[in-house]
Amino acid sequence: MKGVLNLGVAMAVLGTTVAASAQFSGREDPMPVTQPRMTGEYWAPKPSKATAYAAPNRVHWKLSDILAAHRGKTDWVQPIIRNQEQDGDYVSLGAGKATKPKFYADDRVMFIVWDGSVRVTIDGTEPFTATKGFMVSVPFRHVYSIENTGTRPALWFEVRQAGSAPLYPGTVTPDPQPGRTYMKVTGNPGPAKDRDTNPVWVDFMKTIAIGDKPYNGKFVWDDHFTSNILRGKAADAVPPDTNKGHFHTDWTEFWFIMEGRIGYKIEGYPYFVSEPGDVVTAAKGRWHRAGNDPSAPMSTRIPINPRPVILHNFEPAH
Repeated sequence: MKGVLNLGVAMAVLGTTVAASAQFSGREDPMPVTQPRMTGEYWAPKPSKATAYAAPNRVHWKLSDILAAHRGKTDWVQPIIRNQEQDGDYVSLGAGKATKPKFYADDRVMFIVWDGSVRVTIDGTEPFTATKGFMVSVPFRHVYSIENTGTRPALWFEVRQAGSAPLYPGTVTPDPQPGRTYMKVTGNPGPAKDRDTNPVWVDFMKTIAIGDKPYNGKFVWDDHFTSNILRGKAADAVPPDTNKGHFHTDWTEFWFIMEGRIGYKIEGYPYFVSEPGDVVTAAKGRWHRAGNDPSAPMSTRIPINPRPVILHNFEPAH
């Protein structure tokens, strides 16, 4: 397929920091990151008891703890996110190894490379090398594989549709899946054709993490996956705990920390600070707020949600 767009190319052409996927594709943006507020007050159902964090979910997964738990190993998968809509794992792959070619039936898979160097092959796209900070989005029904081309284990954080099992080309032996039997089949319709509206990859370190330029733009947005890039300067001060932020009625939200230090106040927990590579989760129905902590000059978080755009419920200002 020709005309595949990535942010690295788009920014080189534009010569400036872009703010939304309309500038990636040249089209009118159908789902802007910022939308008008609801008019007036309304009643929103909030759980009487805060939604629990069932394992492996945690309010704060520290990268340092994850690495310590797998010290001495090269190939491992650490489950991080499990909710009704999305699964997320940290994955480590040893030097010289590669994943089997695979694809997903009806939803994209997204991953953020955090260590090492990998060669990413996606059918219809020119293969590319991804290093720390690369954000990759594989549209559904596109066969892809990841090869570690470096000299140390490669590490990435991966998000996909909850409970989804990979499909494999007919020439590949599938990995066993509990409770499922792989059958050789044919099918239709074919691969997704959304590449003109969602970039395949973004090299965050080279194209966005530049000086003190703020950034608020989309990475991928479709009817079942939203993720944007929020970069900004340090806050002057940490807000008081009376600032609850907002809550989401039906969906859990989580963030990957790309840069700096992001401060969080999540219902039931004291204010805490997260660092690059950490993953933070606000269980559905819990008040939460996220902001750039004063301790770092620039900070970036990647919010990940299952719907565009999920409703944010705030306390009325009186």
